Amino acid sequence: MAGPTSVNWNVSSNRQAHHTDRFYGSGLILRRGQVFLVTLIYNTNVGSAPNITFIVSTGPAPSESARTKAVFPLSNGSSGGWSAKLQASQGNSLTIAISSPANAPIGQYTLSVQGSSSTMNLGTFIMLFNPWLQADSVFMSNAAEREEYVQQDSGAIYVGSTTHMSMVGWNFGQFEQDILSICLSVLDRSLNFRRDAATDVARRNDPKYVGRVLSAMINSNDDNGVLAGNWSGNYAGGLDPRNWNGSVEILKEWKRSNYRPVRFGQCWVFAGTLNTVLRALGIPSRVITNFNSAHDTDRNLSVDVYYDPMGNPLDKGSDSVWNFHVWNEAWFTRTDLGPKYNGWQVLDATPQERSQGVFQCGPASVVGVREGDVNQEFDMPFVFAEVNADRIIWIYDKNTNSQKKNSSDPQSVGKYISTKAVGSYSRMDVTDQYKFREGSRQEREVFERALSSLKPNRLFNPTSAESSEREDRKPSISGKFKVNGVLAVGQEVNLSLILTNLTTDMKTVTVNMTAWTIVYNGTLVHEVWKDSSTISLDPEEETLYPVKISYAEYQNYLKADNMIRITAVCQVPDEGEVVVARDIILDNPTLTLEVLDQARVQKPVNVQMLFANPLDEPVKNCVLMVEGSGLLLGNLKIDVPTLRPKERSRVRFEILPTRSGTKQLLADFSCNKFPAIKAMLSIDVAE
Repeated sequence: MAGPTSVNWNVSSNRQAHHTDRFYGSGLILRRGQVFLVTLIYNTNVGSAPNITFIVSTGPAPSESARTKAVFPLSNGSSGGWSAKLQASQGNSLTIAISSPANAPIGQYTLSVQGSSSTMNLGTFIMLFNPWLQADSVFMSNAAEREEYVQQDSGAIYVGSTTHMSMVGWNFGQFEQDILSICLSVLDRSLNFRRDAATDVARRNDPKYVGRVLSAMINSNDDNGVLAGNWSGNYAGGLDPRNWNGSVEILKEWKRSNYRPVRFGQCWVFAGTLNTVLRALGIPSRVITNFNSAHDTDRNLSVDVYYDPMGNPLDKGSDSVWNFHVWNEAWFTRTDLGPKYNGWQVLDATPQERSQGVFQCGPASVVGVREGDVNQEFDMPFVFAEVNADRIIWIYDKNTNSQKKNSSDPQSVGKYISTKAVGSYSRMDVTDQYKFREGSRQEREVFERALSSLKPNRLFNPTSAESSEREDRKPSISGKFKVNGVLAVGQEVNLSLILTNLTTDMKTVTVNMTAWTIVYNGTLVHEVWKDSSTISLDPEEETLYPVKISYAEYQNYLKADNMIRITAVCQVPDEGEVVVARDIILDNPTLTLEVLDQARVQKPVNVQMLFANPLDEPVKNCVLMVEGSGLLLGNLKIDVPTLRPKERSRVRFEILPTRSGTKQLLADFSCNKFPAIKAMLSIDVAE
């Protein structure tokens, strides 16, 4: 019998059944382990069950032994592997139900049909993970969570500091034109694929493997991956990481430039982009922010922070505590560890430390982190330290080249671990999924167990015997910084250093203070202020010492992070120094978005942006960048005229919604005085 003359892929009904109907484009996109229908059309009437065989294959070197190829006849039964069954026969057409295994490798497949005399290539389809299917290792039973973590194409990422949290919108855009094919090409450009394509493709049935490869590929270290990281504060030759509104423009730019790394990313940019790729491929995922995140480079679960006697923070040692760090959690089973460790797994695409020779991190089971199981795969000691390390302050004197331990804090790292809530823009705190309550017996036991796994040769308990005698003597004074009034870019920074004499004796305190602008991960940019004073304290007296930093002093050195680190090293004669440190964040002026009409699908909608220049000087080189999946294709870039001092600006632009429902519009306004001001607006689009 001659082969079919044409094939109907039943794209619309198959995609609806497989929950892939939100992807733009006309191709067939399927989820594994689920039946799909293909109709073959012949030029003569066909009998009830002709003798035909199907061949599916994926990757450059498909083979049955690697399960990247299957040959299966039209038959009655299904074997759990690939199978085909006659659904209907009508005149010259056959409708065939094809089933795939729930552990098939994901990616692009070719389907061929083999008759008695010839083999015919019917075309290609894409196969994704299937979180709707219980037999799939990414199965997620809760429908609301599945909707959020697989289908939601916009979201929010928490940034800032423990005392000043804020939320930036992010356009994941996993369904936008061409994004799925770019996500698949991320896998095809990995080191593993280049080294051994056949094995790499065969291993794409496993979300553990796919997640780990993606954590390496979203950063450009080692493999010419998607994004180049830059924390220097100088972003010439690329975009300031704070200017991005989402992943879509990043992934398109990567493809457009023939897969050259896109410049520049910082942690939330890596995480937002990885989230897009995971959701596109069907792995449920979310973005997690850890405030006061430790970067422990030497696996000793403590992070060393250095100051000099004049109050300057020092770039000494490789450990650091980031004001916040952002990573991803992906949802799948851990067949390698056992069912207790199923569920959320940490993946981190920010290039911080090498793992097996490459900048990649995870999957690390969140349950395993909470239990302190640092010997498990993958990268558990690093992730455990990010949320648990002790912070140790040292005073380093370069004149004598000596350092002394000042204090240690077991409780400041790993605070307010946050993610966007399911179905709303409120913050969900997940700290208790990562660790027991700070200071509780269980939390210290887990820490001790982890430390003895990593440092089996330790001779003593770090929390007691190591403390120096000087540290045991309680300081006679205490200090803290208090903010007075508002902290806003363009205004004077006004703080007080509150010093308290804790004893019944007179005390004389020498205070050395500095203020530096910083990047959020602690990179020092520039000293903007310093002061020294000697203060006398009566018994049990509390005194306020004013700290005032003018806009003129900091304006040329402030980065888009809007962060200033203020430090005071306070010395009472013959006692240890008391270090008082505070990172402050200055608020940007407000950027407002307003919709001027009722939004409807395929009807142009006017939106306006409102912004007032708060400064006593003009702001120039103003650019507004706008994007939003389902609201406009691509992004808008609008040049805004120079604003005179205190001038209000109103810019109108048009968007064209393509899908109904609640959609998110994101805007980034930048100019010479404000590198990145953000706004987001939810818009309800009617049919």
